[in-house]
Amino acid sequence: MIARRLVWKTALVTLVVILANVSGNLFLTLGMKSAAGIFSPWVFTGVLVLIGWTLSRMTLLSWADLSFVLPVTAIGYPLNALMGQWLLNEQVTGQRWLGTAFIVAGAILVGLTMPSTRRDAR
Repeated sequence: MIARRLVWKTALVTLVVILANVSGNLFLTLGMKSAAGIFSPWVFTGVLVLIGWTLSRMTLLSWADLSFVLPVTAIGYPLNALMGQWLLNEQVTGQRWLGTAFIVAGAILVGLTMPSTRRDAR
């Protein structure tokens, strides 16, 4: 029962981490590209969402290994590129897509390795 709850809790917070990262970056960029710049409400919203991202990521890291968190949240990289291309009409070149793919592939490779977390002897 406790293990099942931890799996759901981890999945939920992981989703929050990914969505907060992507939406926070999107809001921040929208605000910085507006006429008001740094004083735009989008910038303020983006900063708040990214603070939430940081806190939720810290929470996730408090009960999950880094070798789990990094590969799972790496989906945020291509999502950020997609949001930039689709919603902000940014040019995402093939070279940038390739770089993003390399980052995600590296994160997946790390995630496929067996965890080696050991308790301290203290």
